[in-house]
Amino acid sequence: MGIRERLSGNEAAAIAMKQINPDVVAAFPITPSTEIPQYFSTFVSNGTVDTEFVAVESEHSAMSACVGAEAAGARAMTATSANGLSYMWEMIYIASSLRLPIVMSLVNRAVSGPLNIHNDHSDAMGARDSGWIMLFSENNQEAYDNLIMAHRIAEHKDVLLPLMVCQDGFITSHSIENIELIEDDKVKEFVGSYKPEHYLLNDKEPIAVGPLDVQSYLFEHKYQQAESMRAAKKVIADVAIDFEKMTGRKYSFFEEYNMEDAEIAVVCMNSTAGTTKTVVDELRANGIKAGMVKIRMFRPFPAEELAEALGNLKAIAVMDKADSLNAAGGALFEDVVSGMYVAKKQVPAVSYVYGIGGRDTTSKDIHEVYDYLQTVAKTGEIDNPYRYVGLRK
Repeated sequence: MGIRERLSGNEAAAIAMKQINPDVVAAFPITPSTEIPQYFSTFVSNGTVDTEFVAVESEHSAMSACVGAEAAGARAMTATSANGLSYMWEMIYIASSLRLPIVMSLVNRAVSGPLNIHNDHSDAMGARDSGWIMLFSENNQEAYDNLIMAHRIAEHKDVLLPLMVCQDGFITSHSIENIELIEDDKVKEFVGSYKPEHYLLNDKEPIAVGPLDVQSYLFEHKYQQAESMRAAKKVIADVAIDFEKMTGRKYSFFEEYNMEDAEIAVVCMNSTAGTTKTVVDELRANGIKAGMVKIRMFRPFPAEELAEALGNLKAIAVMDKADSLNAAGGALFEDVVSGMYVAKKQVPAVSYVYGIGGRDTTSKDIHEVYDYLQTVAKTGEIDNPYRYVGLRK
C-alpha cells in the first residue's frame, strides 16, 4: 500500500534519494535544483541516511567527486541544472566513457546567455549525445518513480552507463502535487545493493581508471558504449515491468494518449504533456481525432517503436523546448523524423520550438499547433516545416 503525500518535484527527488540511501552525494547549488541536495543534506544531518555528503566548490567538482566515488566502488548521486550541467561538461563525458552508473537529477533550465533561470530543455539537449541514459518526467510522481528505477537500469551488467532523470524547473520542481510514495523497505529491496565487478578499492584486482586511450582502442571503446546504450532499451523495459508489479504504475518508452484511432498527433516531453492532454480531450469532444505521444525515454531513443506508433497518421507535430539553432528544427524533431525515415514511415511532420526561457505555453498555443495539423492532414502540404509557437511577432 503506497504512502499518500503532497510534495514538490524537488522534495520528491530528495525523498527518492533518501530511500535509495546512496554511498556518496556530491553537489553544488544552482537554481532550480538547489532544493534537492538541500533537502537531502537534512537527511544526512539527522542520521536518516548514512550517505557521505560532499559539499564541493563547483558543479565540475561535484561530478568529479561522483566519478571518483563510483570508480572506487560506491553508489553516487547528484543534482544540477542548466549552467551547472555545462560546468560539468568534461566530467559528464568522462563518467559515461568510464562506464560509471552515476544517477543525476537534472532540473531543466535555460542555459545562459542571456542569463535566465526558468525552464526550457537546452541543458538536457546539450548533453543528449554524451552517453548518458535520459529519462523525462511529466510530473512529480514520474520524477520520483524514474529515480527509484534509475539505479536498477544504470547498474545492470549489460548497461553500466550514467543516467539522468529530467523534470521541468519550477513547473514541477517547485509545484506541490499529490504523490504516492513507496514504502522504504520496498524501495530498498527493489533497488538492491551496488556490487560492481571492477572498482579501485578492490585489493584483489588492481586496476587503472582513465588511462590514455589512443588510436588503437578508443574507437572500440566508444562502440562498446553505443552497444550498451542499445542494450539499455531492454533493461529499461524489464525494470518497468518489475516496477509495475510493485506499484501498479506502468511505464513505457513513451506514453500514447488517445492514439488508437488518431489522425493527427503532437510529440512532446515533460510537463507540456499535461497541457497537451487537456487540448486533446477538447478536440476529441468536437469530433477531431487528435492524439499525443509523450517521450519518457529520450536516450536511448525509441526510434523503431515511435515510428510504428506514428506511422499511420496524416500529420504530426514535434515540440522542442529548445532550439538547436541549426535552421532545421529541434533535437527531438530530428530524432523523430530520422527514425521514421529509416522505418519507411513517411508522414508529414512539422517542427515547433516553444517555451524558451520559461515562456508560458498555454492551451491556446497547443490548439494553434493542432489547427495547423488539421490543415496539413487535409492538404498533405506543409508551407514551413520549421515553426515557432508562443513567439511574440
